[in-house]
Amino acid sequence: MGKDLGVQGYLFGGIMLSWIDESAGTLAAAVCRSPYVVTVKIEEVIFKKAVKVGYQIRIYGSVEEIGNSSIRLYVEARKYNVETQEEDVVCYTRITFVKIDKTGKPSPISEEVRALYAK
Repeated sequence: MGKDLGVQGYLFGGIMLSWIDESAGTLAAAVCRSPYVVTVKIEEVIFKKAVKVGYQIRIYGSVEEIGNSSIRLYVEARKYNVETQEEDVVCYTRITFVKIDKTGKPSPISEEVRALYAK
């Protein structure tokens, strides 16, 4: 959308970061089986390519590590051309979330969930 673009017609990096954080948060919540997860760290974000109008953005994530109350995800955003169906990575990062209780204090991720992702 126009409000998401700079004067050169490229997507603002901050907008992309907000989409990545929101998408990763929904994945973390699903994996942790709780809507109560908060972002605690976004590691180095590598912007590989600019995104112009006309592309969709697809965001993919995978679990890298689960601790007692934290989860670290690898997240990658790709631009998608609906006409050619080609995808191309435009940026990637790692994001850590902590599961919290209703009072905002760290809460353990269940043993069952941690066992699913044990390495």
